[in-house]
Amino acid sequence: IGLSHSDLEFVFRHSSDLSILWGCFRSSSSQSSVVKIAVCSSNQRIATRRMKWNNAALAAFATIAGNVSAFSPAASRAFVPRAAYSSSTLNMAKVNRLSDPGKQLLDNVDVFIFDCDGVIWRGDSVIDGIPEVLEKLRAAGKKMFFVTNNSTKSRKGYKKKFDSLGLKVPAEEIFSSSFAAAAYLEQTKFKDTGKKVYIIGEIGICEELDLIGVPWIGGPQDKDKVPNMGPGDIVEHDHDVAAVIVGFDRYINYHKIQTAQLCINENPGCEFIATNLDAVTHLTDAQEWAGNGSMVGAIKGCTGKEPTVVGKPSPLMIDYLCDKLGLEKSRICMVGDRLDTDVLFGTDNGLRSILVLSGVTSEEKLLSDSNPITPDYYCDSIVDFVVKEPAGM
Repeated sequence: IGLSHSDLEFVFRHSSDLSILWGCFRSSSSQSSVVKIAVCSSNQRIATRRMKWNNAALAAFATIAGNVSAFSPAASRAFVPRAAYSSSTLNMAKVNRLSDPGKQLLDNVDVFIFDCDGVIWRGDSVIDGIPEVLEKLRAAGKKMFFVTNNSTKSRKGYKKKFDSLGLKVPAEEIFSSSFAAAAYLEQTKFKDTGKKVYIIGEIGICEELDLIGVPWIGGPQDKDKVPNMGPGDIVEHDHDVAAVIVGFDRYINYHKIQTAQLCINENPGCEFIATNLDAVTHLTDAQEWAGNGSMVGAIKGCTGKEPTVVGKPSPLMIDYLCDKLGLEKSRICMVGDRLDTDVLFGTDNGLRSILVLSGVTSEEKLLSDSNPITPDYYCDSIVDFVVKEPAGM
């Protein structure tokens, strides 16, 4: 499969948040390899799994191992296989359908974190029954937060959307990946550098950066720009740009891609930040649309660089909530429609997790033998969270 012993050693040892003890050997009488991995970190008990893989499976693992962990230091981001070592991927347990929401869920959860697209709404339409469920959860004393990987709006913009859909949600309960990008820049003291940010994305990122006083260029300002590509033509770029943020952009164009690659490739130390890697999104309720993963992929392709990811499943937003509000992770439930962002956000960060089938993930995909990511429960939509009263009452 083209992986040497030293290649495997590099994959396992270059992790920013895990200490990997590993061993690998190949049986001379078998077509398969056996990999024994011991994974330990400051907040995880040591877990050892013995996994026997045929050559194709080992090749797939090598691909997964190339994934990038959010917020890892720039020098060690090349191989950080966060997803490969999550509890969900190492233990492929059967997923049970939520059947008794009182005992299975409500008795054990104080805080719900809801994804928005595919959970609360699809496009510009509220999913049936959602307003009533949210009211009943509040009446039961449950705290709620709404965390979306969609960066096209700021928190202020999402508040307007909730209002327009008739959903009574306070602004302080709303968190978007545009906010996460700004929070990351605050965390890393980017403003102190005096540098600028180049944005591929929409107004949400711009508004959040304005709130923290970080100067930016690009974004909506570049939506109609077309580079001249005659003999000798070049695209000029700003050498004061020290970070490129890539968020979902319905107006992405070649000028933006070229400017981003110039900043990342030619400005020393320029950081590549992605709000999320979602493959598809719900722009309308009629079909799935290409998500921010396609835009991030374009920049990865022309720079050869991996991004720092600030949206789900990054721990940034859950750490922010727990630090600010003193929440207990074991009493929090992440509810979403995506396995690789929402459910992984829950499993990787010590939360309970529920997958709803009202968005992009089908029951067939969830229960497939090829799916390694497992929530605690799944259900059709959050309407199933409400205990149904017996008929005649």
